[in-house]
Amino acid sequence: VPLENIAQIRRFYGKSDSDTTSPINFLEDRYVYPDRHVIASRITAENPDDGFKPTSGKIERIKFQSSVACWGYFSIGAKGGIHEYADSQFGHIFAHGNNREEARKALMLSLKNIEVVGEIR
Repeated sequence: VPLENIAQIRRFYGKSDSDTTSPINFLEDRYVYPDRHVIASRITAENPDDGFKPTSGKIERIKFQSSVACWGYFSIGAKGGIHEYADSQFGHIFAHGNNREEARKALMLSLKNIEVVGEIR
């Protein structure tokens, strides 16, 4: 599928959903400047006493409340397992705001309220 035929790309360049044929010159056409800022945080299982190397263990519970400005996802193995030989990231939290500062504050609030309970070595 050519890039200029993807609906999200067409909207980014200000094309209406009904306009499916007009070409986009990616080097010269102006795009619609974003009016939101998004910031993200990786949630990882790392050992700070061992140079932040990935660590293993078991997650028993994750308490996270999404909000209008914040959302996230978490991925752990069967029975809550975190494997030490895989990427240490097991979650991601995103926040948005009208500017970077609003997005940062929303992310900080969600990080203050997240709770991860388990046995990590």
